[in-house]
Amino acid sequence: MITKERIREVQKRWADGIIKIGQLYKEKGDYVSFAKEFLKELYNYDEGPVLFKPTKAKEKQFRLTFDEALSYFIGGMIGEDKGFALEPWENIEFEVTDDIIVENIAISQGNYYFTSGKTGEKIKVEFTFVYKLKDNKLKIIAHHSSIPFSESR
Repeated sequence: MITKERIREVQKRWADGIIKIGQLYKEKGDYVSFAKEFLKELYNYDEGPVLFKPTKAKEKQFRLTFDEALSYFIGGMIGEDKGFALEPWENIEFEVTDDIIVENIAISQGNYYFTSGKTGEKIKVEFTFVYKLKDNKLKIIAHHSSIPFSESR
């Protein structure tokens, strides 16, 4: 059964995983293996495409495959990818506006705030995650992140 509490738990695991990838990279640990396990645990690529629109993607805006998502988080496969999770991020806070739960699908929307471990700057990003309950685990089947609209751009 999907509950708001379970959604918050998976969001915390997501945030902790992104932070851990950056820590491992900074400490010259095996961030690649960790990032692969992170994606396998939280995203539903094992059943097919995931609708993934990362924040800092311009040339290849949508990432339907596991390898394309991995490239976004740690760099490598796609030229524009610098490794979003390698920042490293010191803190990630979810501010959820609301959730919708329908049978074995949940949608969560709001802002999340990334605090840079390098500069201390806090960046606001808008998100929508869609989760599917699979084998009693919530797995991401759609992920959209974007920088808030600005009139000055």
